[in-house]
Amino acid sequence: MSSQGKKKRFRMPRSRAGRVVLNLVITLVLGALLFYVSLPPINLKAPEFYSFFIMLCIIYMLAALITSGFRADSEVYSDPKARFKEYMGFFKRQCLPVGILLVALIGVAVIGWLISLPMFRAGDYRDLLTVEDGNFTEDIAQISFDEIPTLDKDSADFLGDRQMGLLSDMVSQFEYSNDSSQINYQGRPVRVAPIDYADLIKWFTNRSEGLPAYVLVDMVTQEAQVVRLSEGMKYSFSEPLNRNISRHLRFQYPTYMFATPQFEIDESGQPWWIAPRMDKTIGLFGGTDICGAVLCNAITGESQYYELEKIPAWVDNVFTPALIMEQYDYHGTLINGFLNSILGQRGVTVTTTGSNYIAMNDDVYMYTGVTSANADQSNLGFLLSNQRTKETKFYEVPGATEEAAMASARGVVQDLGYTATFPLLLNIAGEPTYFIPLQDQGLLVKMYAMVNVAQYNVVATGTTVSECERAYMERLRNEGITQEDDLPQTEVSGTVAEIRSAVLEGNTYYFIRLEDEEVFYALSAAENPVAVILNVGDQVTIEHAVSQEDASILSGYSLTVVGRAEPQMEMPPAQTQEPAAPAGEETVQPAA
Repeated sequence: MSSQGKKKRFRMPRSRAGRVVLNLVITLVLGALLFYVSLPPINLKAPEFYSFFIMLCIIYMLAALITSGFRADSEVYSDPKARFKEYMGFFKRQCLPVGILLVALIGVAVIGWLISLPMFRAGDYRDLLTVEDGNFTEDIAQISFDEIPTLDKDSADFLGDRQMGLLSDMVSQFEYSNDSSQINYQGRPVRVAPIDYADLIKWFTNRSEGLPAYVLVDMVTQEAQVVRLSEGMKYSFSEPLNRNISRHLRFQYPTYMFATPQFEIDESGQPWWIAPRMDKTIGLFGGTDICGAVLCNAITGESQYYELEKIPAWVDNVFTPALIMEQYDYHGTLINGFLNSILGQRGVTVTTTGSNYIAMNDDVYMYTGVTSANADQSNLGFLLSNQRTKETKFYEVPGATEEAAMASARGVVQDLGYTATFPLLLNIAGEPTYFIPLQDQGLLVKMYAMVNVAQYNVVATGTTVSECERAYMERLRNEGITQEDDLPQTEVSGTVAEIRSAVLEGNTYYFIRLEDEEVFYALSAAENPVAVILNVGDQVTIEHAVSQEDASILSGYSLTVVGRAEPQMEMPPAQTQEPAAPAGEETVQPAA
C-alpha cells in the first residue's frame, strides 16, 4: 500500500510548549462545557466557583497525564522503569504550576470557611436580622373575608394543574410547572405559575412562539384560570439551552450570586422573573443575605438590576422564608453568645418547622412561630417579615404551636378524615387565631377551622369562612375570652317584615327579617326582652355580627325599637319561607 493511501495518525506535539498548549485547549473546551451546564458565579465568595476551578485543574492534569504518556518512544526507552521515570518527570514539570494553584485555592477556601464559622463571628450572625417588637392588635388589623387565603401551595398547584387539563389546545403541548409563587395582585392574594413544555419534542416545535400562558389561582375564591399572552414567554426553566432563565441571567451577570429566580406578574399582568442577588457578609462564605434583585422580562429577556431599597413595590418575593428563618435562628440562638447556644441555652429561641403567608399593605409577609430551644408544644410568639424589605417584627403571643393547633382542628373532624393545612395567623376580635383550611384526600378544601392561639382547645369549624368565624366568636363569648363590646359588629335599621321564634338549647330566640332583605337576625329573648312584644311593621335598629359573605342568619347582639307600627285589625298573612336553622335544632314556629 502506498504512503498516500495510508491514513494519517494524529501525533502528539513533542515539545513541552506544544503539549502545554494542547492541554490548555482541552481544559478550555471541557471547562466551557462544564460552565455551560453548572453555571457557577465567577465570584470568590461562591463555593461553586471553587468547585468549578478545582475541576478545571483536575481536567488539565488528566490531559497532561494522557498527553505525556505518548512522549517516551519504546525503541529509545526499552527499560520500563526508565520510561516511567521520564513519564512522571514530564508530568510533574507540566502540572507543577497547576498543582500549586490548586493547593492555594483549597487553602483559601479552607481559611475562608474557618473565618466564617459562627463560633468566631457570633455577634455578626446574630445581627444579620434586625427584629423589632410589634403590637398584635395594632399592627395586624382584622382582615375581611375576601382577603383571607383559603388554600395552601399544594392545593393551589392541584387546582392549577387541573385547570390546565381542561384546555385541549394546550394540554397536548404544555403542562403545569408546579412552581407557583404567592403574590399580591391587584389587591388580592394569588398564586402564579408559568407553564412548561411537555417534553423536548414539544419544546422544539413550540420554542419560536414561546410559552403562550401562565396560570393564576385566586387564594380566596379558589378559582384557577389560564391567562393567555399576546406574545409567548421565551425565557423559563423549561428552556434547555440559552433561553433557560438561569443560563440567561448567568451570561448577563457572570459574577452575581443568585437565589432561585421566582416567577411573578406586575399589576398589568406582565410576566417577570425575580432573581434575588445574594451576598456573603461574614468572612468568605458566611452570612448569606440579599443585596438587590435582577428583574428579567419573561417575554423579551430584558433585565435590570435594582438595589434592595429601589426594588419596585409590586415585587413580592425577594427574601425567601427559608432565608429569613435561617437568619432568625442565628439571631435567637446566638443572642447571648456562642457558648450559651450550646451549654446553658439561656434565652435561646428558634423558629418552628413551617411558614405561611399574610397579605398586608400590598405586600406579602412571611409568618412563622417562635419556640424555645427545647422545641416543646408551645410557642413564645411569632414573626412577621416583609418578603420584599426584610422588615421583621416579633409578636409575643404565647400559645400552641402550629402543629398542636393542626392536631386540635383534625380532632374536631376526625370522623370525616380531613387533613389540616399549615395555619395562617389572623386577628379575630382582637384574638390571635390560627385559621386552618381542612382538605379531603383530593386536596380540595371542604371546611375551615379557627383555633385560639392562647387556648388551643377553643376550636370552631364551618363550611364557609363566615360560618366558621361566627361559630368561633360564639365560642370566644361562651368561654369568656372576649366581651360583647370587643367583637366586630355593625348595625342596620329598617321595618320588621317577618318574625319567627325557636327554642334552641333551652333559650328562646327570635329571628327577624327586615323589609328588602333576605337575611334573618337571631336575637336571644333573654338578652333582648323587647323582641317578645315586637310586631311586624315596627321600626327597629339591630346591632349584629359583621359578615362579608352571604348568610341566611346573622347573630344579633342588641335590638332597639325606633317606632311602633299602626294597630292592625287582622293578623298578617303567614309566611311560607322558613329561615335555615342549624342541623339538629328545633323547628321554628311563628311568634304569637
